[in-house]
Amino acid sequence: MKTSNRMMTRPLAAAGVESTNLRELKKLVSEGEGLQLEFKRKAAHPEKIVRELIAFGNTEGGTLLIGIDDNKTIPGIKHPEEEAHVVREALGQFCRPLLAYNESCIAIPDNRFVVRFDVPPSSKRPHFLVLGKEPRSTFVRVKDMSIKASPEMEEIVRRSKKKNDIRFTFGEAEKKLMEYLDKQPVITLTEYRNFSGLNRFQASRKLILLVLANVLKIVATEKGDLYSRV
Repeated sequence: MKTSNRMMTRPLAAAGVESTNLRELKKLVSEGEGLQLEFKRKAAHPEKIVRELIAFGNTEGGTLLIGIDDNKTIPGIKHPEEEAHVVREALGQFCRPLLAYNESCIAIPDNRFVVRFDVPPSSKRPHFLVLGKEPRSTFVRVKDMSIKASPEMEEIVRRSKKKNDIRFTFGEAEKKLMEYLDKQPVITLTEYRNFSGLNRFQASRKLILLVLANVLKIVATEKGDLYSRV
C-alpha cells in the first residue's frame, strides 16, 4: 500500500468552503511574497513549484498559493483539483525524500478557487529536486526567493536538525577569521581560503562548524554564500 505524502486528505472544495475565510486570504496576500509565502498564477512548470516547496521544507516552512498574481490580485482558478493534482504528481516524481504538506482550497467569488499548500519545517531535510539524469539539487528560502544551496548550505541544513554536539577548535585560522569580520561585514568561502591558507575542504569545514555553533550566520545568494558574525 502506498503511503500518501499529504498530511491531510479531504475533498478540496469542501475543505475550502468549511475552513477558509476569504478575508483571511486577502489579508495573507496583501503581505506579499516573502520568506514563508509564494504566489503562483497556475500550476505551470510544476518542477518550479516543487523547488519552492522544497525550499520551504528546508528552511522555516511556508505557504504556496496557486491562483494569485505577483501584483497581489486574486484571479483564482476554475479547476482546483486539476491544478492540485499536477502539484501532487510533481512532488511524488521530483522530490526526495517525500515532503509532508497540507493541501486545502479556498472558494472565492465567481465560482473560482485558490489552492493552498502549507509546508512545515521538515524533520527529513534536506529535500532534493531530482530531474531525470540531472544532478540532484536542493534549495533554501531567502526573503522571497528560493536559492540553490551550496554544498556548505546543504550540510548545514542536514546537521541543523541535531546541533547538540557541535565541537570545534578555536585556533589561529578561526582567530584570523574573527579579526577579518571585525573589519568587514561578510566573507565568502573563497575569501577565507585566500587569506587563511586553508584548502577548500578545511575552510569549508571550519565555516560549517562555526555556523552550527551559532558563532557565524550564513546567507545564501545566487552568487554564493555570505558568512557574517552572529
